[in-house]
Amino acid sequence: MKYLYPVVFEKDEEKIGVSVPDIPGCYTFGNDMPDAIEMAQDAISMLLADMEDSGRKVPEPSDIKSVKTNGCVSYVLADTDAWREQFDSHAVKKTLSIPAWLNKKAEHAGLNFSQILQEALKKALGAA
Repeated sequence: MKYLYPVVFEKDEEKIGVSVPDIPGCYTFGNDMPDAIEMAQDAISMLLADMEDSGRKVPEPSDIKSVKTNGCVSYVLADTDAWREQFDSHAVKKTLSIPAWLNKKAEHAGLNFSQILQEALKKALGAA
């Protein structure tokens, strides 16, 4: 599900503080504006995905004109489906084929097939 919320950005000496007035407890920060926007997207998506999953009502976004701040306000798009895709780490069963001799050697060595496959995939994808 996609959501659009007004987000408050307030700069101090080192960081940009981020708050989402419509979502209780939704605070984060960034090193610069692009980072702050990305962190806002992540925080909003995470909290709203939790609300969706637990059956709680997702708060309606305010009109951006009603948000009062000394910083700046901008809409930020959050996508709970994309967030779940990125951070869902539950195991998925895969069937694969390897030569019988390799299987015997690996089992004899006590190797963990799942762990080795995960490590190899992460390395191949540059996600390690």
